[in-house]
Amino acid sequence: MLKNYKYRIYPTKKQTTKLNNTLEECRWLYNQLLEQRKKLYEETGKGISLYDQQAGFATLKIARPGLEAVHSQVLQNVAVRIDLAFKAFFRRIKSGEKEVGYPRFKGFGRYDSICFPQVQTGGCKMEGEKLYVSKIGHIKIILHRPIIGRVKTATLNKTSTGKWFVCFATEVEPKRLPELNNEVGIDVGLKTFATLSNGTEIDNPRFFRKEQDELAKVQRKLSKEVNGTPERKFRRKAVARVHERIRFQRDNFSHQHSRKIVDKYGKIFVEDLTVNRMLKNRRLSKSISDAAWSGFFSMLSCKAVEAGRTFIAVNPAYTSQTCSDCGYRRTGEERLLLYDRIFDCPSCGLHIDRDLNAALNIKAVGLHRVGSPLEAATL
Repeated sequence: MLKNYKYRIYPTKKQTTKLNNTLEECRWLYNQLLEQRKKLYEETGKGISLYDQQAGFATLKIARPGLEAVHSQVLQNVAVRIDLAFKAFFRRIKSGEKEVGYPRFKGFGRYDSICFPQVQTGGCKMEGEKLYVSKIGHIKIILHRPIIGRVKTATLNKTSTGKWFVCFATEVEPKRLPELNNEVGIDVGLKTFATLSNGTEIDNPRFFRKEQDELAKVQRKLSKEVNGTPERKFRRKAVARVHERIRFQRDNFSHQHSRKIVDKYGKIFVEDLTVNRMLKNRRLSKSISDAAWSGFFSMLSCKAVEAGRTFIAVNPAYTSQTCSDCGYRRTGEERLLLYDRIFDCPSCGLHIDRDLNAALNIKAVGLHRVGSPLEAATL
């Protein structure tokens, strides 16, 4: 399986200039290849293959001498990105999606990463305690954990705050944890981030809400600056730092709690939520985005697969409206509304927290999916 190792790197001022120039050359090449495909289709009604575009790099280097300063594998990866973008575009057309998303040109500063697809023989690798990047030099790197497995690719990424990171994709053997026979259902929400079927609650940290005042403060200062001035550029970075801090806090929170769950339970059942559709609710969209359920489920799934745990996303339909004890389903005027936090069953008299009831139902559906005896009525 593939595993990513991400590290912070600290290029010197001269190396930073070279890296920024490399990004700009890749951005120019990306736009050039996109324009080539667009113009060729308009004139002939035909496309061009990835390999035909890569074969034309020698001619482009004559027209753009700056491309000579970029490693050949990085340039080839730019063409791969264009090819993948068009394949995804045609796939969306074929599937009949409403928003097909034609590949767009990259504006200044919108190309923020370079990839070396062959690290072992390519231009990016570890040499001692430093990262060697071809045509850039040896860069200081903070190896906070060892790299395990055979390195497949290396991607250098620049954040909106000017920080540089390198991400190694390695091929490793999955690290299996000791088998466990217990199981858990997880219901996510806004009042509490998650409620487990054993009654455990994970508080909602609301990172964005806590940073709203600070974000509003730096955004007000940004709005007062004139476009194109150094002062506005400085203020934009201040806004980006707040957003970056929120993202780091969310990722750390999700990593910690997903690890605890995977270490403790053998079978993990969650809701198969369509978060993008839920964001159309204008009253709850900010809170839903702040909770970042998709990121949490993604980390939980990856850790579960590596550990050899059973991870299943079940249909969440009626999990909040069905009694986890007798299976009675509330419908019509009996349906619970969002502000109803207690589930009172008119059939068996069960009095239980709404989220805990849903978690128990999710667990029951998950057990049914894996062929285990149900602990609650089948939904």
